[in-house]
Amino acid sequence: MRSGQRSAGILVSGVRVLISGVLCVLMVEQPMVAAASVKKTASATQIQGEQRVLHALNRFTFGPRPGDVASVQALGLKTWFERQLNPQSIDDSAFEARLAMFPAMQMEQAQLLQRYPSPGAVRQMVAKNEPLPTDPVEHAIYAYQIASLKAAKEKKEEKAAAGNEGGTGLLRSDGSIDKGNREMKGNTALPGDGVDPSTPAMKTHEEQFYSGLDAVRVINLPPDQRFHRILAMSPEEQIAFRKDLSNSDRMAEVEGLSPIQRETLEVLQGGSPKMVGAELLETRMLRDIYSERQLEAVMTDFWLNHFNVYLRKNQDEPFLLPTYEREVIRAHALGKFEDLLVATAQSPAMLMYLDNWQSIGPDSIAATNGGKLAKLIQNPQAKQAVKDRGLNENYARELMELHTLGVQCEVSADRPAKKLDKACGRGYTQQDVTQVAEVLTGWTIDQPNRMGTYRFEERRHEPGTKTVLGKKIGENGEGEGLEVLHMLATSPATAQFISTKLAVRFVSDTPPQSLVDRMAKTFVASHGDIKAVLRTMFNSPEFWSTEIYRAKVKTPEEFVVSAVRASGAEVTTAIPLFQALDKLGMPLYGMQTPNGYSWMAEPWVNSGDLVNRLNFAVSLSSDRIGGVETDWARLLGETGSAKPPAAGGLAGESAMEKEKKLEAVLLGQAVSDRTRETVLTQFQDQATQQLAEKKFGIRTNEPEPMAQVLNVASSKQRPRPPIDREAAGIAGLLLGSPEFQRR
Repeated sequence: MRSGQRSAGILVSGVRVLISGVLCVLMVEQPMVAAASVKKTASATQIQGEQRVLHALNRFTFGPRPGDVASVQALGLKTWFERQLNPQSIDDSAFEARLAMFPAMQMEQAQLLQRYPSPGAVRQMVAKNEPLPTDPVEHAIYAYQIASLKAAKEKKEEKAAAGNEGGTGLLRSDGSIDKGNREMKGNTALPGDGVDPSTPAMKTHEEQFYSGLDAVRVINLPPDQRFHRILAMSPEEQIAFRKDLSNSDRMAEVEGLSPIQRETLEVLQGGSPKMVGAELLETRMLRDIYSERQLEAVMTDFWLNHFNVYLRKNQDEPFLLPTYEREVIRAHALGKFEDLLVATAQSPAMLMYLDNWQSIGPDSIAATNGGKLAKLIQNPQAKQAVKDRGLNENYARELMELHTLGVQCEVSADRPAKKLDKACGRGYTQQDVTQVAEVLTGWTIDQPNRMGTYRFEERRHEPGTKTVLGKKIGENGEGEGLEVLHMLATSPATAQFISTKLAVRFVSDTPPQSLVDRMAKTFVASHGDIKAVLRTMFNSPEFWSTEIYRAKVKTPEEFVVSAVRASGAEVTTAIPLFQALDKLGMPLYGMQTPNGYSWMAEPWVNSGDLVNRLNFAVSLSSDRIGGVETDWARLLGETGSAKPPAAGGLAGESAMEKEKKLEAVLLGQAVSDRTRETVLTQFQDQATQQLAEKKFGIRTNEPEPMAQVLNVASSKQRPRPPIDREAAGIAGLLLGSPEFQRR
């Protein structure tokens, strides 16, 4: 109760209350009570009827959309689940059409880096004085980014000369130019300046861009001419051209362009890291919202969290993550765990994040026979310190503790390994961690400055026999690592650890041990078949216990995505949605430590975070989240109205009637009397709307080119009806209710 009372104080703003303290109290209390009850043996009482379908949709998808319950009932729940276990059998062409507007996210890693170079690749090009590509598009992209690099470096040097050692670094974190860098020094020479940017593709245009840039004239050109004219500008002209563009000008700049042309202009405006990072986050949000292959999306999210990689590890990491998500995680999300484990171990994204790409065996050729470390040795006394510095144990430690066996437990005479608790894994020691690190020396990245692929480098590998968990690993180069990964992937301790994490994600914060044991048994018997483990969970009586129903508290990601799905909203840009996750404390790829985000309620159930969720829900329902449009009149009309709704609302329907319909469409069930009373007394409160807008309304300052490219949801293509304010207010409070917070 104390947390609920504190939340009531937070809800007061000026002279009005944001929303009744009842909702916040219920959000804190009810999930806790539900989670606590699961500690008992699962009840024999089973979820029945429509609730059974709702339960499956709330656990195996990012939340039901309007009409999903009826569709699953018509198909049959077991048939639907089996189809979800085999995502390739599901037509996802509608989502793939949306994905087509993000060409960079479909490129192979080498192709992505060639067209949109990382900061590391740009620096290497400058250092080696390499010529720019002759392809006009790539020439413009490289020239802009090299100019940005040099401008930032010059500014840093100027500050240092003036006595300010802080500087700005080589590039800003988003890859864009600092606002102070409007002018380039006249003597700044660029590699490849001898290449004429006016290639044959551009020669059909009028004169080269002239001094005194005429932005309006350029923007009014036909799309292809506009694109090539902008491409022909020098980096200095690029900056000057955009200096005074309004938001409407920026939207006009990309209107009519193809997706890859739009990407190119975004890079010329803000750099490759900003564009690649934004598209990575945007496609992730859109997949969660729109993909019909929902279980695949949920499991991709689960494994991305389990094998966590931090987006801002460095400026190059964003360029590795698209391939990591697509070819490593999603490709193995419903396959064999060992395949997934090996794929992550060899992924450049993981190798860079946990530093294994730099690990060098103390007695390897690289360290002792002319390698870089060997050259640092000035005397015999320094040799051991240099050799120790070459071995990096970060990945080996997380591989055992977070990826496979679980929490490390100390082995002692009083607590031998064979008597350790299941939660303690195999009782591995620090020596085991060191031995695994030595086994994995040489697992590195080819051409790391250019974000290359995985390769095994024998010169870095530690020679000799190793001992891991009591087993001798004979000298076998790369094969040693595969042998250890197999041993870890097939360990009963790993089966228990992975099954427990899956049960916490899909069942409850304190899953019944009987269920976990059954899942772990399937894991071992099926050699880590993830589908088989999920099928065991689905067919277990514990999963369908009434005590499990609505017992899980949604994470911020689950809450935001489920709210958009439940509302049937049309998303024309997902940028404000992943910005909302930042405000809610769960940025995508934003967990800096390798343990990932928690699936349990405790980190997400506090008064401040719950108020932020309420504010998001009210902003979403009132169309205060940029790029996301709701249509409550249409939604209400689809849920039982005999007549088409009038523009702006359902004429003649009372607030109570709308509220009951919205309960059905948003939650699939009735809310408590206390929740309903609060909603009906607060939905017209203007203070609620205003404070929600102030606290959480997100209107992106970036242009929204997606509507221009996608042929969906553009205001030019679909007239926007007046919003049903009454329905919007009710819907916002229902989306913020304790019933919707749980799944």
